Amino acid sequence: HVQLVESGGGSVQTGGSLRLSCAASGTIYSTQCMGWFRQAPGKEREAVAAIYPGGGDLTYYHDSVKGRFTISRDNGKNTVYLQMNNLKPEDAAMYHCAAGSGVCGLSDALYKYWGQGTQVTVS
Repeated sequence: HVQLVESGGGSVQTGGSLRLSCAASGTIYSTQCMGWFRQAPGKEREAVAAIYPGGGDLTYYHDSVKGRFTISRDNGKNTVYLQMNNLKPEDAAMYHCAAGSGVCGLSDALYKYWGQGTQVTVS
């Protein structure tokens, strides 16, 4: 099976930066779609970004993070990253990584495996 473990969360001031990491293990393809999602208390989970190495490194971003966040992947380490710059209070949430199978995109219905999350707070 597949296991995803996130790390890199923390507490930062407005305008600060964080880099989240998601380490994947198990029977996962290096070309598989990987995504980042976030959920704040009392709010629905929303997509942040996704990357599809099997689709020519195609990336997807929510409009609210375009120009500030960057998703990337290190296939040699089976790790996906989310570089977050110019953080805002509205970015505070639990961030989860997910692994998909087949079509890639920002719909959570496309993802089969989920990590437990890493907390990001912005003040």
